[in-house]
Amino acid sequence: MTEDQGLQAVKVARLYYEQGLTTDAIATELGLSRPKVSRLLSYARRSGLVEIRIHDPEGQAQGLEARLQAIYPFLRAQVVSVPLGSGEDVWLERTATAAASLLSNLLQPGMLVGLAWGNTLNAVSHALVPRTVPDLTFVQLNGSANAADFVSGFVTDSILRFARNYSAHAQLFPVPTFFDDPATKQAMWRERSVRHVLDLQARADILVYSVGSHTAQTPSHVYSAGYLAPADLNALAAEGAVGDIATVFYREDGSHEGLSLNARASGPDLRLVQRAPESLCVVSGLGKVAALRAALRGGLMRRLIVDEITAQAVLNLEAQTPL
Repeated sequence: MTEDQGLQAVKVARLYYEQGLTTDAIATELGLSRPKVSRLLSYARRSGLVEIRIHDPEGQAQGLEARLQAIYPFLRAQVVSVPLGSGEDVWLERTATAAASLLSNLLQPGMLVGLAWGNTLNAVSHALVPRTVPDLTFVQLNGSANAADFVSGFVTDSILRFARNYSAHAQLFPVPTFFDDPATKQAMWRERSVRHVLDLQARADILVYSVGSHTAQTPSHVYSAGYLAPADLNALAAEGAVGDIATVFYREDGSHEGLSLNARASGPDLRLVQRAPESLCVVSGLGKVAALRAALRGGLMRRLIVDEITAQAVLNLEAQTPL
C-alpha cells in the first residue's frame, strides 16, 4: 500500500473507531466505495495502525498484567492469551505476533533502535507486517561472530529482516560474541569503527531484546549454537548467573557486576538497558521464568510482552520467594 493509501487508512480508522461512523457513512463522506473502506480498515488492523485490546475485568490476561505492574511499578506489561493445552511453540508464535504489532506502533521516523538477536527476536522478525518508516536505523546490540554463525547466517538474516521490513538502515556489529581475553575486547573497543557502533547503541531511542536461558525448551541461540564452552557454563553456574540480555549475564536479583564472562562479552553494559528511554522485552516459555523474574527485579525493561502461562509462572515464583 502506498503512503497516501496508508494515510487514507488512518483517516478511515479514526472515523470508524473514534467517531463511530458506519462503513456506509465513511464511504459517503470520503467518496469511496464500501469495499474500499473495508479493505482500508483491514489494512489498518493488519499493519498495526490500529491495535484492538479487549479489557475484560475478569479476563486472565488483564488480571496478570495488573499483578505484574503492581509488583513492578515501572513496568508496562502486555500478557498474550494462548489456547488451553497448547505447546510452547504456539505460545512463542502468539507472543511474537503481539510484539511485532506493538513494535510497529512504537517505531517513528528518525528513530534509532538497538536490537539484540536470538530465537525469540527471530520469531518476531518473521511476524512483522511490512511498513515504511523513514530514516529508521537498527543497530545490533551484541556481536555474533563465531564459526556457527558464519555458516548459518542466523543473526545477520534476522537483523536484516527487521531492516528490510521497515525500509530501514541496519548497522551490524561484526565482533566476536565473546572474546577469549578481556584485554582484546578493551583494545577492540578503542577502534573508531567499533566506537561508532557503541555510540549508536548508547543513543538508541528504544532497545528490543529477550532474555536468554539455557533451561528453555528451545535453548537460547547463544547456548545451542556453540558460543559458550563447558567451562564458561560452569563458571556462570558457580557465580550465580540465571539469565542474559544480549549475551550479558545477571544474577537472581538482577545484578550483573563482577560476573567474569561479562568482561569478555560484546553486549552492552546492562546499565545502558536500565537507563534506556524505552525498551521492549519479549519473552515466552517456562524455561525462561527464572531469567525473566531476575530481569524484572533488576529493572532491566520498560515494556514486557509475555505469554500468559509464563507470566503466571513468574508471579508464582515471586510469591514463593518475594523480595
